[in-house]
Amino acid sequence: MTTALLLLDFQNGIAGRFAEAGSDVVAQAGRALAAARTAGVPVVFVRVAFREGFPEAASRNKAFGDIANSPQAPYMTEDAEATQIVAALAPRPAEPVVVKRRYGAFASDLDVVLRGLGATDLVLAGVSTSGAVLSTVREAADRDFGLTVLADACADQDPEVHRVLLEKVFPRQAEVVTVDEWASGLSADGAPRG
Repeated sequence: MTTALLLLDFQNGIAGRFAEAGSDVVAQAGRALAAARTAGVPVVFVRVAFREGFPEAASRNKAFGDIANSPQAPYMTEDAEATQIVAALAPRPAEPVVVKRRYGAFASDLDVVLRGLGATDLVLAGVSTSGAVLSTVREAADRDFGLTVLADACADQDPEVHRVLLEKVFPRQAEVVTVDEWASGLSADGAPRG
C-alpha cells in the first residue's frame, strides 16, 4: 500500500484569494506537506491551466466555455503567474506538478503519475472543496483508491457547502480528518501506524 498526498489548486490565482480573505488553508496544507515529506509520502501538486488560445475550453462547457473571452483569460494560461503553485508550498524538483484542464485532478495525466508511484491511497487537500476536491474525490473513489480528505487543508468560498461536503458527502467515500490527525498516524516510512 502506497499513499500519495495530492495538493489541489494551491496556485496563486486560486489559493491566493483564500489567503487574502484570512483563511489559513495554505498554512494547513503546508503542515500536511511537511508531514508527508518527513514521512517519505510522495507528494503530487495539481494545478489548473490552459494552453495558449484555450483549445481545451469547449464552448458547451458551462464552467470553462467562456474563459477565452473572460477578463481571467490571460491569467489562466500554463505560464501565467496565477496558475503557478504558491511560493509557501513550492514543489521540490522530484515532486510532480500535474496540469489539469477541468475541476477534477484526473482531467490530466495524474493517473499515469499515480501508477508510476504505485499509489493505492490518496490524501487530498485543496481549494475549492466544491470544485477540485469534490470532483477528485468522486473520480478517485470510482477508481478504487483509498481516500482521506484533510478537512482543515480544504476551503471553499461558500462555508455551508464546505461544511456539508466534509460532514455529509465525503464520509461516504473517504476518511475525513484534520492535518494533525493524519500526520500523527504516519510512521517514518510513510505508512499509516497501527
